[in-house]
Amino acid sequence: MKSLKDKVVVITGAGSGIGRALAVDIARRGGLLALSDVNEAGLAETVELAKQAGAVQVKSDRLDVADRAAFRSYADEVLAHFGRVNVVVNNAGVALSGRVNDLEWDDIDWIIGIDFWGVVHGTKLFLPALIESGDAHIVNISSLFGLVSMPDQSFYNAAKYAVRGFTEALREEMLIDGHRVGVTSVHPGGIKTAVARSARYSAKDDPSASAKFFDEKLAKMPPEKAAEIIVKGILKNQARVLVGLDAHLIHNFGKFTGSRYQDIVAFGAKRVMPKKHG
Repeated sequence: MKSLKDKVVVITGAGSGIGRALAVDIARRGGLLALSDVNEAGLAETVELAKQAGAVQVKSDRLDVADRAAFRSYADEVLAHFGRVNVVVNNAGVALSGRVNDLEWDDIDWIIGIDFWGVVHGTKLFLPALIESGDAHIVNISSLFGLVSMPDQSFYNAAKYAVRGFTEALREEMLIDGHRVGVTSVHPGGIKTAVARSARYSAKDDPSASAKFFDEKLAKMPPEKAAEIIVKGILKNQARVLVGLDAHLIHNFGKFTGSRYQDIVAFGAKRVMPKKHG
């Protein structure tokens, strides 16, 4: 895929952050947009920004990506509306912070439902149409934490590692079967989004302190820059896209130190992470 002009691009989680920035970037490139989010107010703002950026056509819908039946209906509606799909960006994601021993089952189900099953739903339900188009790409948003693990992020790590493994296997299958479907796994580092402020936390965590720590210490790159890097990855058919200097540094740090990185991370995290209570 050399251009996104006149391509039908599906983006989940388009109501804010990277999803919104991708919608605006692709609108400028002449793409036709199918945008979704559970946050209808944020989604409406993205639609207006995409139109201001020159979007040729925008379809927007409320969608809970964890709801398989709802996602199936949504995929059918998008295909009925546009007649085809060329790019699917499975971007919708949430965060959950806390020790494994302190987290509630409902919160664990919530993050796995969105961060892993949401990606599987978006991939599998659109895959036949993508293959049929003969000119397609799937982008699944994993994380830096899909390459190395961090304490208090156990189930976020689990979901993002799963997305990485799923996506890499899918790319291999597309190559084996000769389908013209590119597949990219994206691993952002600290991006300036609302993910920490909308996250769930264990009862022993201080949400405001944790969100402040993420926003001030970790989130360095604006989502617009992240979107630009991701789009370049699509157009270059890259298998893996690392977003941000921190993603590159920590990924290489993990490769260099092997499993010992866990000891080093634990040592550092104990000194810099917000304190627990209770």
